[in-house]
Amino acid sequence: MNDSRSLTRRSFLQESAPQNKAGRMPAPRAGSGTRPASSAVNRRGFLRKSALLGAAIAGIRPGLPRLSAQSTPDQTSPGPIPVILATDIGDDIDDTWALGLLLKSPELDLKLVMTEYGKGQYRAKLLAKFLQATGHAGVPIGIGPDVEPRGQGGQAAWVKDYDLRSYPGKVHPDGIQALVDTVMQSSRPITLICIGPMPNVAAALAREPLIARHARVVGMDGSVRLGYGGSKTVSAEWNVKAAVKAAQQVLSAPWEITITPLDTCGLVTLEGERYRRVREAADPVASTIIQNYRLWSRSNNTQDDAERRSSVLFDTVAVYLAFSQDLCEMERLGIRVSEDGYTLIDPQAKPMNVATGWKSLDRYRDLLVQRLVGG
Repeated sequence: MNDSRSLTRRSFLQESAPQNKAGRMPAPRAGSGTRPASSAVNRRGFLRKSALLGAAIAGIRPGLPRLSAQSTPDQTSPGPIPVILATDIGDDIDDTWALGLLLKSPELDLKLVMTEYGKGQYRAKLLAKFLQATGHAGVPIGIGPDVEPRGQGGQAAWVKDYDLRSYPGKVHPDGIQALVDTVMQSSRPITLICIGPMPNVAAALAREPLIARHARVVGMDGSVRLGYGGSKTVSAEWNVKAAVKAAQQVLSAPWEITITPLDTCGLVTLEGERYRRVREAADPVASTIIQNYRLWSRSNNTQDDAERRSSVLFDTVAVYLAFSQDLCEMERLGIRVSEDGYTLIDPQAKPMNVATGWKSLDRYRDLLVQRLVGG
């Protein structure tokens, strides 16, 4: 692989999934997963080489959850749910949309945002400028160590002149320790929202295993019965495939886990009137997302898309599941991460709550738009 290229979900998708004659990913569709014959890696390249290799054996095992046998967001305690966001923002644009949704969700209280994978300084600058531009500069930022840093990110132009030292909030140079401290010092269980590969979350778990007793994980991970674009062929999904060992560690640890695999998050786009409302919104969160989307689209030679539709908004669903599961079909499944990055249903594996379908995808789209545009 050429080290000058950014290794991202977007590039993975473009290099691994089937395309139509226009060179775009096929539109999401419904179906069920079967394992294909060959594969390759990367989140823009991952989607072009990834509708490959994956078989699953169905099964459910009663779990030993700490929060509840069927974990739902903590709505019993007064006040919003304390959360940490672990993100690889700056590669695929959906992390930026997810951060915006989180900031516009009163059910959630963002205690820390930590960079994951790739270039920590680049991601931290994006987070800082976004938080500052939208009036949330009090949120602490934790910088995780660089993991496989390659190339330039699609939003680099937005932060090329931004000085991280100008951020009014706290910036922790050791993001892993900041995560550990935030979890261990919290008076309430923390919800850890993971929307990227997870080497830094795995490092935090190794540094202090007790965080698993004081937190639950909600992640955008895997492919259970559907692959990218709603394919009936399951995929080795980017967040898992990019750091398999870390995913194995995080998704087998003794905390309560909820995930949105491609079966649900891979179907979320905004088009037509819904997208127009976000694109034209005066709300600072929505307008900052669109600024970044336009730059990101230009860097990926898809600038026309930013005027007509969103990309696939995978990560927003993990944010939603941190405070509600009402619009999703949830199953309690044992999930095992294979050595080649597949998330296989296995009755003997760690049981977790899996959003395997939508009760109403349109209602979710409407909720997403309403949150982002305000009012």
